[in-house]
Amino acid sequence: MSVRQRNKTLLFALYGLALASVILYSFTGSREQPAVADPEKVTLTFRHFWTKEHDRPILAIFEDAVRSFEQEHANVKVNFEGIDQTIHREQKLKSEMVTGTPPDLFVLFGGAEFEPYARSERLMDLTGFVASEGLSFHDLSLWVLDERIYGLPFEGHAEPIFYNRRLFEQAGLAPPTTLEELSRAIPVLLQQGTIPFALGNEEQWPGAIYTHYLMDRLAGPELIGALARGSREERFLNPAYTEALALLRSWIEMGAFNDSFSAVSTEEAIALFTEGRAAMYLNGNWDITLLSPPDAALGPGDIGVMPFPGLHQGQTRSMAGGYSIGLALSAELSGLRLELALELMRRLYTEDVQQRIVYEGLRLPSMPITFDPSRTGPVFAQLHMLMESKPQTFIAYDNVLSPEVRRTFLAVNDQLLNLAIRPEEALQQMDDASEAYWQLRNSTGGNP
Repeated sequence: MSVRQRNKTLLFALYGLALASVILYSFTGSREQPAVADPEKVTLTFRHFWTKEHDRPILAIFEDAVRSFEQEHANVKVNFEGIDQTIHREQKLKSEMVTGTPPDLFVLFGGAEFEPYARSERLMDLTGFVASEGLSFHDLSLWVLDERIYGLPFEGHAEPIFYNRRLFEQAGLAPPTTLEELSRAIPVLLQQGTIPFALGNEEQWPGAIYTHYLMDRLAGPELIGALARGSREERFLNPAYTEALALLRSWIEMGAFNDSFSAVSTEEAIALFTEGRAAMYLNGNWDITLLSPPDAALGPGDIGVMPFPGLHQGQTRSMAGGYSIGLALSAELSGLRLELALELMRRLYTEDVQQRIVYEGLRLPSMPITFDPSRTGPVFAQLHMLMESKPQTFIAYDNVLSPEVRRTFLAVNDQLLNLAIRPEEALQQMDDASEAYWQLRNSTGGNP
């Protein structure tokens, strides 16, 4: 075969191969290629009650963390829902726990409030998560049942008295250290045309702060614990508590509070204080962000922070506070949704988030972190210094008591503050509510 013939044969072979390739592509290349499956779409529900003005910094902190989490997980949507605290705690969450349909993540109070949910196996056991992540907290005691952890506090709190230094100086008064000194200060402030205490009791619990402090001062911290445990030997109607409520009634009769306080909101009560019309304001440190509005007559340097007075001179002045506010997960979570919920929790319990809680929210951190108190402003710095002195603390009574007894406590306390009921009647109603609760709990195996 000549060279020319061999080249012609090779040319035909190459042409045939090219033609075969085109024919093959016409059958395969033009077909739609199978699509790569999208990651599984997941929706998580996260309910909070940061709906008040003083909650805005905390809301922003957690909202930022949630949105950052969503950006890094394109297949995940977090329904970040805020509702009124009372509706969440007293209505929605209770009914959802009965049906086993709570949100995936939610704000919860530790202690007596979380316990029945944990006993009913509605809360995710976070013991392993805390250990595997190496998380450390100042105090988890309110979140532990049978040595298992069912929630994590994201902040601490304290309930001091904020007072107007200028008004005290004008009245010739020093910050009271005993209940007797406080009782004597009330008429002096009134003579100066000043409301002694600004109170907004629209939600009932702010007025209960006075009551639990007086009950603590007159009876000590052990009695409420025994009553919360259903002790048969103890009663709310006892001499110490009767004296405590009688003292509170005497303050009311003197005019210690602003008018119509049961219809006044927290924000309105704070305005009475920051406008210089009230000398004192008793509530939690969560309100510090509202104590220095731009147009306030009261500057940050005019506000002092002191513990509630003791019974006698030199008596230890304990503080109501602790680590009772936190987050919990639904026990119904599993598989990918559980993995993602735990990943979100990792984002929420970091030093960065805790520092923002301090600097922006002016709340006490729940985890041992470093921060500069001088960056928080003079009011929070005073509170931090007070807490650094390591005062004894106790949990607010409305968080120690079971939710069922708590409702009665708040309702009868509001009646007491309005002089619609006498101390003995209020305490008897507390005993009746407690007895009914424990009868129900004992008859239902510990889960009313």
